[in-house]
Amino acid sequence: MTTKLDKPLKREVQIGDKAYTLTIDPAGLKLVEKGHRKGVEVDWSEIAARDGSSG
Repeated sequence: MTTKLDKPLKREVQIGDKAYTLTIDPAGLKLVEKGHRKGVEVDWSEIAARDGSSG
């Protein structure tokens, strides 16, 4: 059984000495340093289009 992703799911993640907020929603992923507004966004279509090879 799976759960449909129908609203944003937010989690805090520590990377090195900085805290970030990871948001997973129906559009994709967003990683933002805590206390900031801009971060890295990746659409699900971008992830799905990758063929799994590195480089």
